[in-house]
Amino acid sequence: MSKQLGIHLVAPGEDGYPPRLAVLDDAPPLLGVRGLRDVLMRPVIAIVGSRNASGAGQKFAGALARNLGEAGFVIASGLARGIDQAAHRASIASGSVAVLAGGHDRIYPPEHEDLLAAIIATGGAISEMPLGHVPRARDFPRRNRLISGAALGVVVVEAALRSGSLITARIAAEQGREVFAVPGSPLDPRAAGTNDLIKQGATLITEASDVIQAVEPIMGRPIELREPDDDEPLAPEPGANDRTRIVNLLGPTPILLDDLIRMAGTSPAIVRTVLLELELAGRLERHGGGLVSLL
Repeated sequence: MSKQLGIHLVAPGEDGYPPRLAVLDDAPPLLGVRGLRDVLMRPVIAIVGSRNASGAGQKFAGALARNLGEAGFVIASGLARGIDQAAHRASIASGSVAVLAGGHDRIYPPEHEDLLAAIIATGGAISEMPLGHVPRARDFPRRNRLISGAALGVVVVEAALRSGSLITARIAAEQGREVFAVPGSPLDPRAAGTNDLIKQGATLITEASDVIQAVEPIMGRPIELREPDDDEPLAPEPGANDRTRIVNLLGPTPILLDDLIRMAGTSPAIVRTVLLELELAGRLERHGGGLVSLL
């Protein structure tokens, strides 16, 4: 069954085991990993929140996940309904990681099996539970420590005063992770938990740049953004459609070159040629860690 599902068992320090998770005292001795193991080695931001999320909360979670993905971060969440689902769907193209409470063959909720398949195609899924393990209530807090443990920081979008998302935030703080909270209306019980987190010292955020500015100083090996491979030759002449597609994918928010290449659906050489043309025209800015943005 493990081979049929494409599960690899990895230990701390091995390819596919999230580096920040590996250094925790209670890190699982083995993780079952599916998908692209290199994605799990990139810097991760976790986004969690209410299962009974508002439309506005889901929209914000999606926009935040998309923008952070374009800036080179992998988005981790718990595959739950509501905020988790919105964050996963918005970050499939750039890389998303689903952290499972049960075994890889016991997906919860069951209706998210198709979503998980899409996540695995461009990202990954991890579980410390054996095949056949049906998630129980006590497994979700255990799962939450993996979500926060793999990440540089945890963003809570919506949460009631007593919720699993607040458990994740508490664990994140104990693990030394950055804790971010999105403010909400004091009249909405789904914002009571996030507003309380802000009172307790969590960083208030309203956009992706707030998260990026907070985690940039602590980003270092082995969680650096990957540098592009400069040894690859440039393509001599991209087509007009290539140029249009690549320019449309660019914007003021920095995007990882590897992600741009994947989303452009063309060769790395052609993408680099178009970027060079834009740079010579004064329209491209290169950032550290293989990030680029349009001026």
